[in-house]
Amino acid sequence: MSVIDLAIVILYLLTITLIGLYFERRASAGIDSYFLGGRKIPWWALGASGMASNFDVSGTMINVALIYAFGAVGFFVEMRGGLVLIMAFLMIFMGKWNRRSKVMTLAEWMTYRFGDGIQGKAARIISAISTLIITIAIVSYFSVGAGKFIGDILGIPEFFGLSSEFWAASLIIVLTTIYTVASGLQGVVWTDVFQGILIFVMIIIVCTISLLSADIPNVFSISVPLKDGSFLPIETTKEAWTSILPSWELSFPENSAYSIYNLFGIALLFYLIKVVIEGSAGTGGYMAQRFFAARSDRDAGLLSLFWIFLLSFRWPFIAAIAVLGISFGVSSGEIISDPEKVLPTVIFNILPLGLKGLLVAGLMAAAMSTFSSLINSGASYWVRDIYQEFINPDATEKKLIVHGRLASVIIVLLGLGLTINIKSINEIWGWLTMGLGAGMVVPLLLRWYWWRMNGFGFTAGTVFGMGTAIVQKLFYPEATEYMSFAILLVSSFSATIIGTLLTEQTSKETLINFYKTTRPFGFWKPIKSLLPDEKKTQINSENRRDIIAISFALPWQIVLFLTGMTVILRRMDLFIYLFVLLIFLSIGLYYFWFRHLSDEVRVE
Repeated sequence: MSVIDLAIVILYLLTITLIGLYFERRASAGIDSYFLGGRKIPWWALGASGMASNFDVSGTMINVALIYAFGAVGFFVEMRGGLVLIMAFLMIFMGKWNRRSKVMTLAEWMTYRFGDGIQGKAARIISAISTLIITIAIVSYFSVGAGKFIGDILGIPEFFGLSSEFWAASLIIVLTTIYTVASGLQGVVWTDVFQGILIFVMIIIVCTISLLSADIPNVFSISVPLKDGSFLPIETTKEAWTSILPSWELSFPENSAYSIYNLFGIALLFYLIKVVIEGSAGTGGYMAQRFFAARSDRDAGLLSLFWIFLLSFRWPFIAAIAVLGISFGVSSGEIISDPEKVLPTVIFNILPLGLKGLLVAGLMAAAMSTFSSLINSGASYWVRDIYQEFINPDATEKKLIVHGRLASVIIVLLGLGLTINIKSINEIWGWLTMGLGAGMVVPLLLRWYWWRMNGFGFTAGTVFGMGTAIVQKLFYPEATEYMSFAILLVSSFSATIIGTLLTEQTSKETLINFYKTTRPFGFWKPIKSLLPDEKKTQINSENRRDIIAISFALPWQIVLFLTGMTVILRRMDLFIYLFVLLIFLSIGLYYFWFRHLSDEVRVE
C-alpha cells in the first residue's frame, strides 16, 4: 500500500465515523429510534442499507473462490445462502407479513403470534437467546473473512501470539462499533448509504479493468484446496469455465475439500429445497429489522426490490475478480494456490496506485456495513426481549439505550474471541447455513402456516434443533452439509410437533388477531372460518397473487444475478438468452405483484 492508498483508506475511515456520530442525538430519543429509526427512514435508504450489509468481505471472498475454482457454475453453490434468495420471499410476502406485526424484534414477534402468557414468553426468551448465539457466530464468520483480507492488504503483523487476521478484524470491528454504538439504526442506515456509493464506484472500476485488460486463455489452470490443507492445480478450458449450465456431476479429486459437490445435480436440488423452506420460514436479525422499520406494506415491497437490484451488481464484481485472478496467474506463471486469497492477490498485484486504496476502502465499507447491522440488531434482542421484558420492565429510555450500547460491545468481544480457532471461511459458512441455521428453520416455518403451532412447540423445536447442531459440530464435525441439514431438520421437526401436540393451543383471540392482521396462507381454516365472508375473499385474493408471484420472483432473482455475470465472462450468447428470460419474468412479476402494491388489502 502506497502513501496515497493509505491516505484514501484513512480518509474513508474518518468520514464514516463522523457520519455515524452525527446521528447520535437522534438515536438517543428512545429505543424505537435507536433500533428502528422511529420507523421514519425512507424505503430506498433501507434497501441500500440492506444491500451494503449483504455485500460482506467474507462472503465476497468465498464467492470469488467458488467462481475461481468451479468456473461460472460456482454461482449455484451459493444457493445455500450467498445468493440471498430469501430476498425474493421477503419482497413478495414475507416482508409485509413482518411489518404488519409492528414489533421491534423477531423475539417480540413471538408474543404477537403466541400471546403474552407463558408459551409466548417461553418462545420469546428462546428466540432472543438463539438469535444472540447466531449473531455472535456470524460476527465471527465475518471477522475471519475481514481479517484475512485486511491482514494481507495492510500487512498487519502478529502480536502476543495472535494472528494478523485477528488484529485486522479487531481494527475494523472497533471502528465500526464506535459509530454503531453511538448512532443506532439511523447511523447504520445512512453510513450504509454512503458506503453503498463507495461500493458501486469500486464495482464499476473493477469490472471496467476486467473487461479492458483481462483475457481468459483457451486452456489454463486453477487451484483447489485439499482436505489436508494443501492445494492442487487443475487444468480447465475457457468454454467449460465460463459456462453457466451446471452439470449433473463434477470431477474434483476425492481428497479435495470441494469433492462434496461432485454430485452437483443432487447438491443443487438440495439447495433449492433448502431455499424454499428457509425463504418461506422468514428471517430475523438485521434483515428482518429493515422490515420492522418500514413505514408501510408498500415500502416493504419497494425496499426489497431495490435491495435485490443493487445486490445484483455484486456478481459481476465477483466474476471480474475471478477473471483477473486467472489473468494474473497466466501472466505471472504462478497459480493463486488458495482460492480464498484470490481477492487480496488481485488487489495487491493488479490495481494501480490510488485505485488500490479506493478498492480497499470499498471492501472495508462492505465489512463495516455488515458488522454495524449485526451489532445493532443483535443488541436489540438483549434490550427489548431480555432486559426490558424479564429483568427491568420499568427501565427508562435512557437506561435502555445504555444497555443497547453495552450489549453491542459484548457481542463484538464474544464474536472476536471465537475467531481465534477458525481458519477457513467456507467451513464456518457451511456450518452456519447448513447447521446452526437449520436448527431453527422448522419452528420458524411452521409458525406462519399452521394455526395449531404454539409457543411450546417453537421452544422445543428451537432448543432441540440448535442443541443438535452444536453437538454435531463438537462430536461429528466431518458430517457433510447435506447430512447435517437433514438430521437437524428431522430432529427439529419432531421436537416441534411433539412439543405442540402435548401442550395447550394458543388462545383463539390471539390467533384471530394474528391471522386477520398478518393474512398468511397455509393451514388456517379453523381461524379463517371465524371471519366475515368479505374479509375471507380479500385474504384469499391476496394469498393467491402472492403464491403465483413467488414462482416468478425466485427465478427472476437468479436470472438477474447471472445476466450481469455473463457480460464480464464475455458470453454474449448466454447474455441474450438470459436477458429475454429476464424480461418475461419481469412482466410476470409486474402483473402479479408490483401493480398491486398500491392496492394494498387492509383487513381490520
